[in-house]
Amino acid sequence: MSAITDRARDFWDRISPRERRLVLVAGIAAPIVLAIWLGLAIHDGLDAMEQRNEHTRKALAALADLRARGQTHAQVDDVVATMGTQPLSLETYLNTAAKEAHFDLKSTITPHQEQRKNGFVTNSSSLTLDKLTISELRDFLQRIESNSKYVAVTRLELRRDFHDKDKVNATLEVSTYSKEPPAKAEGSGSGSGGSDGSGKGS
Repeated sequence: MSAITDRARDFWDRISPRERRLVLVAGIAAPIVLAIWLGLAIHDGLDAMEQRNEHTRKALAALADLRARGQTHAQVDDVVATMGTQPLSLETYLNTAAKEAHFDLKSTITPHQEQRKNGFVTNSSSLTLDKLTISELRDFLQRIESNSKYVAVTRLELRRDFHDKDKVNATLEVSTYSKEPPAKAEGSGSGSGGSDGSGKGS
């Protein structure tokens, strides 16, 4: 370690003041360029996810409109037509996606209250990821979006890790969609009428 320090000091002493300024500028510019590159890579991935999410939202809106008009089968998108009434287990789904992205999911997965609207059920969970490389996060998000057409990333916040500039921290919300199960038929109550067997003889 001391040998490396000595070489660096000798190099610094040998170069001219102009070259020193260039070295300082390069040292400042390098992390800025890296941050811009990371931002562009993440932005492209988010655009692709937003397009898929928009497709799903349009499909859900189209089915709700058709149901309102009494058309429940015609012109229904395949995503909605094949949707089941049992929601996916997001905890299992997210752990599987993390393993496929080659890391272990250590974050606590916090489920949110179930939402029901227009015949559909939305189940969401949030989690925080720490110290992931950009490739790990990219692969994880791609797995979430591609392993099931009924799951989408509905919120994503990114932060650079201050202790490791090559890592990022992320907070995200993931939602899975299902159809609202049909209402159970109300069972007929037990009959109350019957002979009381209390007649009196005259």
